[in-house]
Amino acid sequence: MTPIISATELASESAGPRPPVLLDVRWQLGGPPGRPAYEAGHLPGAVYIDLDTELAGPPGTGGRHPLPDVAAFGAAMRGAGVSGDTPVVVYDDWQGWGAARAWWLLRWAGHTDVRVLDGGLAAWDGPLSTETPVPPAGDFQPVPGGLPLLDADGAAALARTGLLLDARAAERYRGDVEPIDRVGGHIPGAVSAPTTENVTAATAFLPAEELAARFKRLGATDAPEVGVYCGSGVSGAHEVLALAIAGIPAALYAGSWSEWSSDPDRPVATGPDRG
Repeated sequence: MTPIISATELASESAGPRPPVLLDVRWQLGGPPGRPAYEAGHLPGAVYIDLDTELAGPPGTGGRHPLPDVAAFGAAMRGAGVSGDTPVVVYDDWQGWGAARAWWLLRWAGHTDVRVLDGGLAAWDGPLSTETPVPPAGDFQPVPGGLPLLDADGAAALARTGLLLDARAAERYRGDVEPIDRVGGHIPGAVSAPTTENVTAATAFLPAEELAARFKRLGATDAPEVGVYCGSGVSGAHEVLALAIAGIPAALYAGSWSEWSSDPDRPVATGPDRG
C-alpha cells in the first residue's frame, strides 16, 4: 500500500462504504498552535491531534519531541476514533511534517493502514467544516515495532556501517547556524539530505521514481541499512515517508539531534563532509 493518498482519492474513499478516520495534525516549528486553524476550517469529520502533547512526550534529555507514552498514545488515538481495522488518513497545512509524524507513530505502533494526504490541506478542494466531531471510540491497541527505531547508540553505529541521513537544512547539518539546539553540526558519518528536497513547491511529494533516484545518489540503494534523523524526530519522519514512497525501508532516530546534542560527551562533526 502506498503511504500517501491524493485529494481526489480521499474524496472518493470518504464517500464510500469504508471511509477513513481523518486526523488533522496542524503544527509548525515554533508555532503558532494548530487548534485555532483547525477550528476555523478542517476536512469534514477530521479530529484535531496535538503533536506536542499527543504525538510526543515531555521534552527533556530524550529530545524536544521524544516518543509519547505508548498507553497515552493509544488512548489519544482511540479517542480520535482510530480502530485497528479502519483506514486512517492524516494531514496538516505546513510542510507535511506533522502529518508524517502521526503516520510514522501509528505505523510504528502497529497500525497497517495509514496514509498521508499528499500536498496537505492546500490540495483539498472540497468543503471544509467548523464543527468539532465527537467520533465513537476506536479500539486501536498500540504494539510497538511496526517500523524500525534507532536510539543514539544505534544511530552512531549505523552512520559507520550503513547510511544515516540528516533531514535538517544543510546549514544546520554543517553547523553554520543552530537556532534551537545546544550546538550545531551533525552526527559523525551522517549524510546531509534535507527533507525539503523531497517535495515540490506545493509540498506534494516528488514522483516515486524521482525520489528513488535521489536516494540512490545519496547511497541508499547500496547501503545495507538506512536510518534518518532530524532536529527532534518530526521532519525525520517525513524523510522516512519519502523513502517509503521510493520503496526503501528506513529506521528513525526519534530523539534526533535534540537528544544527541544534549550530551556534551557525544561527538559532533561540522562542515559539509560526513566527518
